[in-house]
Amino acid sequence: MDRAQKQESIEALKSVFADAGAVVVTHYSGMTVAEMTELRARLRKEEGTFQVVKNTLVQKALDGSIGEKGDALFTGPVAIAYGKDPVSAAKIVTQYAKENDKLKLVGGILGQTNVLDETAVRALATLPSLDQIRGKLIGLIQAPATKIAGVLQAPAGQLARVFNAYATKDAA
Repeated sequence: MDRAQKQESIEALKSVFADAGAVVVTHYSGMTVAEMTELRARLRKEEGTFQVVKNTLVQKALDGSIGEKGDALFTGPVAIAYGKDPVSAAKIVTQYAKENDKLKLVGGILGQTNVLDETAVRALATLPSLDQIRGKLIGLIQAPATKIAGVLQAPAGQLARVFNAYATKDAA
């Protein structure tokens, strides 16, 4: 890899750390190509990416912004998983790590400065995704409107039932 390619890789990694909600750091030692392809496919469904990275390039891209604790994440065979939604990558990687013991969660980076350990990444994976939160919020906003509509329609329905009762009474 020549100097221009290294600089291009550093700039690409800088944009990954700037744009991703959360970056999950893993060790992938012993995984086969097929296993990595399966993980990449799962992440791709949720608009995520799984990428093997070179530790020195990541440390240059982060430029010391995460401190020693963050630099300690990037030792050994490291791959990162990230996506637009901070929770989706963590969920998928955590689930895959349960299924495949070759993939080890090391930690993560939330934003550009918050370093997460393995337990924090697992906790992040238990949170609802952004789409799930949006759905719940819309449901909560719509619920009062449907209740109001039901209350407004109830007197008219009761009046109609009373008229129907008188009509059937007279017919009998």
